[in-house]
Amino acid sequence: MSQVPLVTWAALVACSAGLSAGLIFVLKPLLIRYALAHPNDRSSHVTATPQGAGLAVMVSLLIVTIAAMLLGVITPPPSLVPVLAGAVLLTAIGALDDAHALPVTWRLLGEALIAAAIVLTLPQDFRLLPDLLPLIVERALMVIGVIWFVNAINFLDGLDWMTVAQVVPITLGVAMLQALGVVPPNVGILALVLLGATLGFAVFNKHPAQIFLGDAGSLPIGLMLAYMLIYVAEAHLVSGLLLALYGLTDATVTLGRRALNGENVLSAHRKHFYQQAVAQGMSVPQVTARVFGLGMVLMALAITAALASSLTADIVLLALGAAATGFVLFNLKQER
Repeated sequence: MSQVPLVTWAALVACSAGLSAGLIFVLKPLLIRYALAHPNDRSSHVTATPQGAGLAVMVSLLIVTIAAMLLGVITPPPSLVPVLAGAVLLTAIGALDDAHALPVTWRLLGEALIAAAIVLTLPQDFRLLPDLLPLIVERALMVIGVIWFVNAINFLDGLDWMTVAQVVPITLGVAMLQALGVVPPNVGILALVLLGATLGFAVFNKHPAQIFLGDAGSLPIGLMLAYMLIYVAEAHLVSGLLLALYGLTDATVTLGRRALNGENVLSAHRKHFYQQAVAQGMSVPQVTARVFGLGMVLMALAITAALASSLTADIVLLALGAAATGFVLFNLKQER
């Protein structure tokens, strides 16, 4: 498995970041005029703020990725066309949802079809748990996992720099795993381009945010992260779980708690751990710093697990990741 040269790393990140920031700067006046997100009882912001920066993030990612394909930097397998096409469709769905809230069932149907199409393009011999599950069951679980992770990232995109704090450790971790020969070069390149595009957005999303991603950004970003994590999990299952641990835990625990309380789990709310922390007096930078710090710890554990490649190490490192995640979530939920 060939490695991506360091100079290529830098060029991909820099081009994607510069293009993303430039497009946001150009689009910002238009978004201020037509795509303001006004505060409501579920918002964490207090002033009307434009949303839709996800369009610029996705356009920059597509331009840089397609240029890399044309220049021969990206050569299959695996082909990135299915996930890029799925991301474009989810960007469109997200943009429609930003402009005029779509019924949740419609959006979920679109996500399910896209997730299924991407999973079906995986090679027949691509397996996560070959000794435990039949292929059809494993693929069905993959589709469900992709849908859930897309929505987890969407749920957790409710605070300035919150998505940045999650995307940077995951994409950096995937890129480092590629450098170590764990995942295919194309997956590492996609991670680098998404990392750059996210950093370009971060300039404008620093608290207090000048602009938000919107669903046009959070949905396709979740899809691309899920796609990368599938390849990480195929190489080393525990590494994939560790990289995804914070997002999956916060979203799943919150949903489970609301279901147990008899609440409508499909309705919007402010009950995620990070939202409760802000409501109880923690500053936005304090919250995102904790999430980012946890992400970096999980990234280090994921890389260590892939290098150690032993059952004992997997158990210990997964336990450490779960403990770190639990500690951060408990800290966010504490009364102040």
